[in-house]
Amino acid sequence: MIGGLFVYNHKGEVLISRIYRDDVSRNAVDAFRVNVIHARQQVRSPVTNMARTSFFHIKRGNVWICAVTRQNVNAAMVFEFLNRFSDTMQSYFGKLNEENVKNNFVLIYELLDEILDFGYPQNTDPGVLKTFITQQGVRTAGPVTKEEQSQITSQVTGQIGWRREGIKYRRNELFLDVIEYVNLLMSQQGQVLSAHVAGKVAMKSYLSGMPECKFGINDKLTIEGKGRPGADDPAKSTRTAVAIDDCQFHQCVKLTKFDTEHAISFIPPDGEYELMRYRTTKDIQLPFRVIPLVRETSRNKMEVKVVVKSNFKPSLLAQKIEVRIPTPPNTSGVQLICMKGKAKYKSGENAIVWKIKRMGGMKESQISAEIDLLSTGAADKKKWNRPPVSMNFEVRSHCSLPHSIPFQVK
Repeated sequence: MIGGLFVYNHKGEVLISRIYRDDVSRNAVDAFRVNVIHARQQVRSPVTNMARTSFFHIKRGNVWICAVTRQNVNAAMVFEFLNRFSDTMQSYFGKLNEENVKNNFVLIYELLDEILDFGYPQNTDPGVLKTFITQQGVRTAGPVTKEEQSQITSQVTGQIGWRREGIKYRRNELFLDVIEYVNLLMSQQGQVLSAHVAGKVAMKSYLSGMPECKFGINDKLTIEGKGRPGADDPAKSTRTAVAIDDCQFHQCVKLTKFDTEHAISFIPPDGEYELMRYRTTKDIQLPFRVIPLVRETSRNKMEVKVVVKSNFKPSLLAQKIEVRIPTPPNTSGVQLICMKGKAKYKSGENAIVWKIKRMGGMKESQISAEIDLLSTGAADKKKWNRPPVSMNFEVRSHCSLPHSIPFQVK
């Protein structure tokens, strides 16, 4: 349960304030501003404990959203609510910043009245909220009719609370994106220590009426810990089967049909939503391979060479590639030579940041760095532990799993 919720700007000024329980006082506002927003050192942890009070915060642009509680609450639930609250505000007035919060503070208080009841999260679906809270933050003029009341009640408590009746479009459209995040940890010898893919299916639907959509991931879908026909039989399994460790669905998905037919059947919400999340650790096709080479030429000098190889199809293109190469804390200077892109040494982060705008499939690029080190006496005796090289990138139309999505709309 949440004791209070506050929204701050980047200066620490309170834009929105709502206290739900007596055990949280107004002093919590100042405590968070002084110890987190105005802290001398950047606070990286999203949870801060002060005087037996827990502060859970997220930051969106120049706005801080903070939930305060003195109870032993489920941290994952609180962060899920804060993200849902942020998404709901963006669905009403677009970009979340200080100016928009000030211009729509009446609307935000109305939303808080609906989505939090005595500190317990309620319905945060923007499609449902928009049926009885207008986009301008002003309630519908005149008394609400019985027909409208019954529609609102059925939206909140009915079987299809995520979609209202009577939706009509001149043109029926539906968009589907499979977004995957590849997480990999590799040893210096090139051995994969751990690897998993966290994916999600994001959709935009603009369909009339109450359509029923149906799709599946390949012809076979196996989930660890749950029996599936042919999942344990090597003769029946195929290379195209997708083994998923765990998955999470939107409330619109009919789970009974998923268990019996091995297909995802649902009546879609109107607008943007996340249909499902999944995670897998098997049969991962790594899009890149990073080969680092570190050589200490002398006590005060070090050479670093990093080679990046793309393993995806030549017809695809990787974008926004960023490679972070850590350097020792006693680095005094760095000379860089890169074949492609731009590289810069950031002393405050003890890292070399190498950025490449685009890189095609089955290509290779490398960077070389000569690092000058300072002699700091006792620090020389302490061996540098060589943190791992990290890499961020985007590859469109490439999946790390052998996906195939047949789709059907009725």
